[in-house]
Amino acid sequence: MPPASGLDLRAIFAMFAGSALMALGEAADPVTGERHLDLDQAQEVIDMLMLLRDKTQGNRTPDETALLEEILYDLQLRFVRAASPGAPGGHPR
Repeated sequence: MPPASGLDLRAIFAMFAGSALMALGEAADPVTGERHLDLDQAQEVIDMLMLLRDKTQGNRTPDETALLEEILYDLQLRFVRAASPGAPGGHPR
């Protein structure tokens, strides 16, 4: 049974995904409305999602697992694209 607040792992995964998208400049900051690229922050969020994947192994529903794997795959691709020198919106490293 989900918690009374309606929060579950999918909500946590979505929250982290939103933070990563903002750090990758793909979503605007809800406070300022501006977009910025912060690869270090994006990497930290992706690393936290990977830690959650490891720590919740065996305790997720199939839907939660599918969502987490989809989010990680998407964020990692976006990170590589953003970190690639010469790519549109890319960042020289």
